[in-house]
Amino acid sequence: MKRLLIPLAAVGLTAAALATPAAAAPSWVTDPLAPKPADAYSTALFWLDANGAALRKATQYHWDSKDVTKVVNVSSDKPDDGKPGIVAPTGAATAGAKVKNVNLPRTIGKVFFIDRKGDYRWCSATSIQSRHRNLVATAGHCVYEHGRDVFAKWVFVPGYYQGKAPYGVFAGAYAFTTYDLDTYDDYDGDFAFVAVHNGFELTGSREVTKGEFSDWAGDKWVKHEEIKEDDYKAGFEKYGPAGPYWSKDFDVTPEKVGHDYKGDKTLTKVEVTENGYGDAAPSTAANVNGEQYEKVGPTPISKEKYQELSKLKADGKFPGKVDAEVQSGAEIAWYETRYYTKQWVKAGKTVRYFRDHYFIGVAKDSGKLGDAVGGQGIAWNQPQGQPVFAFGYPGDEHPDGSKPYTGVTPKYCYGKTGTKTYQVNTFRVETHQVLKCSMTGGADGGPWLLKYNNSKRLGYVNGVTSLFHDQDGNDRVDLISSAYFDGETGDVYNKAQYAETKSIIGPKGEMLS
Repeated sequence: MKRLLIPLAAVGLTAAALATPAAAAPSWVTDPLAPKPADAYSTALFWLDANGAALRKATQYHWDSKDVTKVVNVSSDKPDDGKPGIVAPTGAATAGAKVKNVNLPRTIGKVFFIDRKGDYRWCSATSIQSRHRNLVATAGHCVYEHGRDVFAKWVFVPGYYQGKAPYGVFAGAYAFTTYDLDTYDDYDGDFAFVAVHNGFELTGSREVTKGEFSDWAGDKWVKHEEIKEDDYKAGFEKYGPAGPYWSKDFDVTPEKVGHDYKGDKTLTKVEVTENGYGDAAPSTAANVNGEQYEKVGPTPISKEKYQELSKLKADGKFPGKVDAEVQSGAEIAWYETRYYTKQWVKAGKTVRYFRDHYFIGVAKDSGKLGDAVGGQGIAWNQPQGQPVFAFGYPGDEHPDGSKPYTGVTPKYCYGKTGTKTYQVNTFRVETHQVLKCSMTGGADGGPWLLKYNNSKRLGYVNGVTSLFHDQDGNDRVDLISSAYFDGETGDVYNKAQYAETKSIIGPKGEMLS
């Protein structure tokens, strides 16, 4: 999705705020992610559906070992001559859920998105204070793919842990970053601020009438209960056309015949075990009975579905295959696979009867991001060489192949940033700040917090992890770097904090259009 012009009213900006000299180069850009409530609802539901299966399937944004570089050439001890800027943090207005480690800020979490290849990815991020209490800070490359298009289905999940979203999912509405990153893929501006909609939580489901089902604008589905003909007739006579909404269906009579049967016949499929599928005739054979037809899966399923199918398989009632795959340490994804072979049957019909049950998914608005978890402050044009805490979810391996982190829980580094800025030629970097730290990919996008108060778990974002470096050549990350937060950062932030967003869920839990 390329950059689009957004009406001033949509982001709450005035013409005066946007006015720049005609010859001045722009310093910031904005791109829509999912500004419409209906699109944001769909995005949030995508990640939470099936008990968060998509969240568990995601892997960290991956840095190849060849991208773990050295910083070179001390650049400057004063990369910007603008005035220092600072915005104070704010705590959460509500107690909410608890994080695993009381020393970790409640504001940090993961951003999830789908890249151009269709892979599910995540980075680290944090909530920051803003005018509308709806802003997320992360690395620019965790929002923009190669500095151009924004990623699809972008959400922020504060306090994320093993597929759980304790405060809800916050779908991105508008992204803001530097003009140079968007246009030139220049990592001197590798940061982004994303205005997110109110939080989205799934709270369950309920069965409704067909009329209520038809009027429902949110998630909904129909379950078909197969019944006997007598029950069908009795039910229709009892309830009439007003309900309980019976239906009937037709299918091919399963009378098996040979592939050379001369009468009317239809090719169908029979479900078999994995071994039965593997022992079937090769796919190059003629359309004979018992030949391989199709393999469906592995298909992601919920933990509950996995447990149900495992029990059925143990009882000999499920011929397919179920798997539990460990991803990123303790995170688990569940899958089912089904196998079918070919079978010719006589053409014919038999009547099957069903009762339809109508269900709607019930969602809840968990409020503004800042009200749920608070927001870190932000500071720019600050002196270098100050102590900072860098937080993130490292999950990638080191260049030597060792993998000390799982990506499941957040980690941190503490130390003083370098007193000068540095260059990284590979990424067009001239003014990155650096910190000694061994966190790996997955931590990118995580905040660097100045003046961090451990009891309040609040500080001032003065950088976000951008790149990983091996300075001593031992094939292990020992240095991380961030864009230096200068006056341009303040300019992008000040534009982003005017972006207004709203709830994507109506008062009855319905999707808003």
